Amino acid sequence: QVHLAESGGGLVQAGGSLRLSCAASGSIFSINAMGWYRQAPGKQREVVASITSGGSINYADSVKGRFTISGDSAKNTVYLQMNSLKPEDTAVYYCNLDHERYGSTYYSWGQGTQVTVSS
Repeated sequence: QVHLAESGGGLVQAGGSLRLSCAASGSIFSINAMGWYRQAPGKQREVVASITSGGSINYADSVKGRFTISGDSAKNTVYLQMNSLKPEDTAVYYCNLDHERYGSTYYSWGQGTQVTVSS
């Protein structure tokens, strides 16, 4: 069993900042990558940012220059610093863990944390 504990969501005014955290625990043998996705009402879930175990980072074009993803491998934790937030960033943000166990790849998800940006 793998558990992802997310925190840090909330309500913020446009231009403000929030920091999301996601700590992974449980039967984790090898992590390939961790990332953040988001899903707004009526829209599909989309990737926001990801970081591999080797430190490679990718961002969605819509958040480049505003969001920063970082990780703490010792704690199996990933963070998402969100600055200059816009109303269109409003969504449920989900943490994702890409990990391997006994030669198979698994994808685990957090329960989601609500981010609401008011105009």
